Amino acid sequence: MENKKRLCKVQKGKKICGVCAGIAQYFNTDPTYIRLAWAFFVLCLGTGILAYLLCAFILPNEDEV
Repeated sequence: MENKKRLCKVQKGKKICGVCAGIAQYFNTDPTYIRLAWAFFVLCLGTGILAYLLCAFILPNEDEV
């Protein structure tokens, strides 16, 4: 069986819901970079809060995958 990479929320290293840590794990990068980018979208574009909430509800937890 293939080990496919899936986008999901993670429990280890999470700050709020684990969305940014899950995205960082998926792209194999530091979660700090993802959190900074997300903060930029929240402060400058205003779309970050809605996108984060959508991801928090839509993305499965790591143990469900």
